[in-house]
Amino acid sequence: MPTLEELVPDVELLLAMTPEDLAEPLLSVAKSQAQNGLVHINNLTFAKSSLGSSSRSPYETKSKEVQLVAAEAWNWLCVQGLLVRAPGINGDNGFCVVSRRGMAIANRDDLARFREAASFPKNMLHPSITDKVWLDLARGDLQDAVFTAFRAVEEAVRIAGGYTDSDIGVPLVRNAFDPKQGPLTDMNQEPGEREALAHLFAGAIGSYKNPHSHRTISIRDPKEAQEMVMLASHLLRIVESRAGRKKGN
Repeated sequence: MPTLEELVPDVELLLAMTPEDLAEPLLSVAKSQAQNGLVHINNLTFAKSSLGSSSRSPYETKSKEVQLVAAEAWNWLCVQGLLVRAPGINGDNGFCVVSRRGMAIANRDDLARFREAASFPKNMLHPSITDKVWLDLARGDLQDAVFTAFRAVEEAVRIAGGYTDSDIGVPLVRNAFDPKQGPLTDMNQEPGEREALAHLFAGAIGSYKNPHSHRTISIRDPKEAQEMVMLASHLLRIVESRAGRKKGN
């Protein structure tokens, strides 16, 4: 069972860490020291055993400071849903369990991906893709998040434009937003603007959805994936507004 001191040997470094930085080693300690799945911050061992040693551990000499920064990191883990209150009387007594999301975090990279996703404004995503895409981002499944988002765009265009399942990809969106006769085209816009929007949809589907349909695409930067799904959300809102206008007519 690793202690916090074994994972972060320098106590001064520990005291300088933010709650977010300390979250990963503290979560590891919580997982390893859990008894029957239950953990309590007051029951965690932070310092290495000093038995047989002539001097006290630096963690023991600064125990109050260590307990404070650990409590801050513990609170961060709870707020993020990585630790959750245990059911029943155990929870009433302050015991927690590691959540499913917390169990899925195995190392610092996993937590970094989670933190990146957690900081992403979930409410900025179009409602039709919010839950699935945000969870994919949180898990680090960046390719799945992007593919799901742009597949949703394609499906929304197909439904709003009254097309069949055999209408797919770039030809579908080009027809739907054809500058002269597309069912989702706003004829009140200037011809150049109508053509530009058709290009935008075709370029997005061709660049971000079609390649994922045909081969494995690697996306390693969470921010890049977030930017892509934000574009998909924007396109979904356009389709939604055009579909509503079409019904109104």
